[in-house]
Order: sequence, then structure tokens, then C-alpha cells
Amino acid sequence: MDIICQAKSGMGKTAVFVLATLHQLNVSSDGAEGDNSRNNVQVLVLCHTRELAFQIAHEYERFSKYLPEVKTAVFYGGVPIKNNKDVLKNDCPHILVGTPGRVLGLTRDKSLKLDFVKHFVLDECDRVLESLDMRRDVQEIFRLTPHEKQVMMFSATLSKEIRPVCRKFCQDPMEIFVDDDTKLTLHGLQLYYIKLAEAEKNRKLNDLLDALEFNQVVIFVSKVARAKELNKLLTECNFPSICIHAGMSQKERIEKYKSFKDFNARILVSTDLFGRGIDIERVNVVINYDFPDDSDQFLHRVGRAGRFGTKGIAISFISSEPDQEILDKIQSRFEVNIPELPDKIDMSSYMST
Repeated sequence: MDIICQAKSGMGKTAVFVLATLHQLNVSSDGAEGDNSRNNVQVLVLCHTRELAFQIAHEYERFSKYLPEVKTAVFYGGVPIKNNKDVLKNDCPHILVGTPGRVLGLTRDKSLKLDFVKHFVLDECDRVLESLDMRRDVQEIFRLTPHEKQVMMFSATLSKEIRPVCRKFCQDPMEIFVDDDTKLTLHGLQLYYIKLAEAEKNRKLNDLLDALEFNQVVIFVSKVARAKELNKLLTECNFPSICIHAGMSQKERIEKYKSFKDFNARILVSTDLFGRGIDIERVNVVINYDFPDDSDQFLHRVGRAGRFGTKGIAISFISSEPDQEILDKIQSRFEVNIPELPDKIDMSSYMST
């Protein structure tokens, strides 16, 4: 059965499709005669960023630790396409996770065959399908897969506008929506804002990092140049941080992601590249240095903390009228009261013991 599923951030959507598809793989040599699927791609997972693709592939590897015959590969742009072609030719994976552009490129030159795909998964499906260029790539890939397959789509945010687009890929899907937006916020997460002038942000950020107890913190900014400058400033102020942004090479981006996940750094400065789907279990503080452009993005960003019912705190800097308008919309849509940050915060409210 096809599935379109919405569930709030940090509740285990990845585990749902990883376990479900692993359970149905055909990897044994004693399958039905003439069934060549065990030597071909059976599960195709598409997502919108390379970091998310890398993370999903890692989850497949983690859950298939005791399934030695299962092979997983991750393909995305920014690395030589020849490497991907060699993998497909010499050691074809059962599970392929990738970004639409690279996967389409491999199908167009006949390196990747999708004739045996049984499960077609779109993670963060609203983000993948709202971009028309990416949607065209996904549609072209979709047409190359068999008619009989299971389609699964997942996201924390599925607007009423994007749902009909999702349905076009499905046959009579089971639909799980959270139509009450008030149920999308995370219960263990404390939300606050600080009103300040643009020029006051750096000093306030330093004060917060001094005052807050944190395992790991993600600081979101709006632009690549901003990420570089803030990262440099934090390091100079004795807050050793790393940053991730679209201006980096793919190799460097993945290295930074792995380093942060492995707890080699406790502070990460990031653009919205890191705002969706990325799961770092130790993050308990999120700071919106630059406020997001819309309420969906706010939900995804703050969802990097307080994952799977743990505690966390998200603090947003409000420095303009547009910032205030979006904050008002967030409070109205999710029916949450986001108060101004008090002078003292009880550490136990955002630190899990």
C-alpha cells in the first residue's frame, strides 16, 4: 500500500521506512528462479540535500548491521560520477539513497537501471516536490520504475497545496496528516524570542553561549557569507565552532557533518541546508540568529532540538518588522505562546538528566 505520512519532527519517520523496506528485501540466493531483483536496486530513496542522503544511508547501514548480504549506496552531486558508476557496475546496491539530480544523471546514461525497484521513497517530500526543477527530475526517475511498487512519502510539513502533487505519484494511498497544526510543535522544547537590533546580535549570542548549558548547539543564519563570518567571530571569541553551507565542497560538507555528529565540535553555524531532517541526537539548543522566512522553516529548524521527546530550547532573534510578523504567524498557526527570554532559565527545563 502507498503511504503519504506527516508526523512531527524527531518522531522517527526515517526508522519507519528504513525498517519497513529492509524487512521486504530479496537478498538471498534461494529466491524464485528467474528473479534477478537480488542483484539490482530494490529500494530507491530520494531527498533534497546531500547531507540528508548521507544520513539516511547511514541509518540503513546501522539497521542492517546483522544483515551482511544487504548492500546500501548513497549517490549525490559534488563527487565524481565515475565513482557511482563503478559501484553500480561492480557491486550493485539493493538500497540506493540519493539526490534527484545525480540519480537522474545515472539513469540517463544507462548506468543505473530501476527495473526492479519495489519501494520508491521520498523523504521531506514537500521540499522535494515544491521545487519545480526537482519535481521534474523526480517525475522522470519515477517513470523509469515499475508500475507495481510501493510509494512512501514523509515530511513534518505537508501543506494542503502540496498534497495533490504527492497523490499523483500514488495509487489509493493511506494518508496520515496532522491537520491540527497545534499538534506539530514538540512538547519537550522551550521556545523563546529576544528583541534586539541587528548590531546587537553578536554580543547577545556570546552572552547566551556563556550562560546556557548545552550539549551541542546549532545556530541558523540566512546566508553563506553570514555563516562564514559568524563562525570566524565565534572562534576568535573562544567558542570553537564549525560551519556548514552550500559554498563548501561536498567532501568538506560531509566531513563537517560527521565531525559534528561525532561530537568533535559542540557549536555548529549553518544555513538552512541543515534545517530539515538532519538528526544529531545531542543537540539541545537551537538559536535562530537570523529568523526564518516562514513558519514551516521555523518548525523544521527548532526541530533539530528536542528530538524524540527529549528536552531542548530554541531562542530566536527578532530584529525587524518582517521577523515580528512571521513570529506572530507562528504563534497563531501553532497556537503557541512564545515569550520573551527571561533573565534566568531553569537548566532542567532544557537539559535532559
